[in-house]
Amino acid sequence: MTVKVLCEFIGTAILIIIGNGTVANVHLKGSKGYHGGWSLIAMGYGFGVMIPVMMFAGISGAQINPAMTLGLAINGHQGWDVVPWYILAQLLGAMAGQMAIVVTHKPYYDRTEDPEDILATFSTINAANSRVNGFANEFLGTMVLTSCALGILNSPSFAGESGAAALGVGFLVWALVVGLGGPTGPALNPARDLGPRILHALLPLKNKGTSDWGYSWVPVAAPIAGGIVGVAGYTALLG
Repeated sequence: MTVKVLCEFIGTAILIIIGNGTVANVHLKGSKGYHGGWSLIAMGYGFGVMIPVMMFAGISGAQINPAMTLGLAINGHQGWDVVPWYILAQLLGAMAGQMAIVVTHKPYYDRTEDPEDILATFSTINAANSRVNGFANEFLGTMVLTSCALGILNSPSFAGESGAAALGVGFLVWALVVGLGGPTGPALNPARDLGPRILHALLPLKNKGTSDWGYSWVPVAAPIAGGIVGVAGYTALLG
């Protein structure tokens, strides 16, 4: 159990370092990737998920997402004994990964004047300032993420080819961020949003502005709901 929990911690930290690190590269003034565009961010999150899946899928399942962890347990694919430990590891891993980004990008945080650019490197924002729109986007995205990821990882097409399956999951995330990224980011993962948002609230960053706690429940509740439905759909069809 200890090794599995540690893998979830490290895997989620890697996701944040690569994913939110790409956002920091694009949004923080003075960075060499400044204004690099949404395509760069989508690619960053795709690789940020793909690499931990390649590393840890055979050990902990590389769930790296409380929505997946809860969805699997609720639908009977794993025991409840791992759930609190996995979710704690995922949340702390997200915070550790975000802290690494803050430390390495501190000079560029100091140069950035727009509070939304700073918050974007930590957590998600709904472009229309709508919780309803944000919930719908995060629900749909996580439902597709969880059902399709399980379908890819368990597909007979990839029997004995776990590396190819992990590559498929990476392309899935890349496609989801391209396709659904406009409205919210998106989070698709409660730990990915909540852990860094907590750090945003705590750290004394220059020009950081509000942490937008009024919206913060959306990228937690919607992915959990979407994850439960997504795993249930996979289970009903193929599981």
